[in-house]
Amino acid sequence: MPALAAGASSTSQHQGAFKMDSGFVTVKDGTQIFYKDWGPKDGPVVWFHHGWPLTSDDWDAQMMFFLQHGYRVIAHDRRGHGRSTQTDTGNDMDTYSADVAAVVAALKVKKAIHVGHSTGGGEVARYVRQHGKGIVTKAVLVSAVPPIMVQSATNPDGVPLKVFDDIRQGTAFNRSQFYMDLTVPFYGFNRPGAKVSEAVRQNWWRQGMMGGVKAAYDCIFQFAQVDFSDDLRALDIPVLVLHGEDDQIVPFGNSGAKSVKLLKQGKLISYPGFPHGMPTTHADVINADLLAFFKS
Repeated sequence: MPALAAGASSTSQHQGAFKMDSGFVTVKDGTQIFYKDWGPKDGPVVWFHHGWPLTSDDWDAQMMFFLQHGYRVIAHDRRGHGRSTQTDTGNDMDTYSADVAAVVAALKVKKAIHVGHSTGGGEVARYVRQHGKGIVTKAVLVSAVPPIMVQSATNPDGVPLKVFDDIRQGTAFNRSQFYMDLTVPFYGFNRPGAKVSEAVRQNWWRQGMMGGVKAAYDCIFQFAQVDFSDDLRALDIPVLVLHGEDDQIVPFGNSGAKSVKLLKQGKLISYPGFPHGMPTTHADVINADLLAFFKS
């Protein structure tokens, strides 16, 4: 059974403030998964799944917003990422899904909305299909990788395999510089008139470098070459798909536009000009649309 690691959780409570928990859940192979659990324990739960190669910190703008709207907000660092164990094995979507299930059980969450960005969107689709029956009420895929990214005979408008091979090469052998360079298209900072934030770039780099390089390398296959089509078809809950039409990392036409067609209860909102990292660059818009969906 999943259990909270002994002595590995902490709680803070200040006058006029929200309850803030964080800690680790030790899963069956001994990996420790870091989590944050903020807000009223009896409030509606929103669970956030981060993208590659980031951490739960990437959801700060959303977690603070929904905390202030009375939600219980939870996010975890995927194995091999952030503060979780830097794993050599288990860096695959089925294990990521099982890890989420273990943390959900340990925190005794019975009903939740799950929101995933980029690779985290694939994780949401797989988790809901495998473990979410009856306990996930809604889901959101934000700039997410499903159905499948890589180009193939059956997905001719996908991203060429060489692109992902280059990401593997850069991650494995020049990670620090590669990650910094990647922040530019990630946030659309290479577009005319873009307001470049060096702080946002540095924060992305900080998160990426916290994780293990082997786990980050392995995860590239998961977001690039895993097919989530069957996961999407199996979902029988309302699913909101949010995607920027100027996403240079996960192209809209090959992802969000296709995903919504595979969902039984899918709704798509696309944003002209928005980049892959739109939860950060356009947090006010994304948060408002999320809140409207949660309340619908």
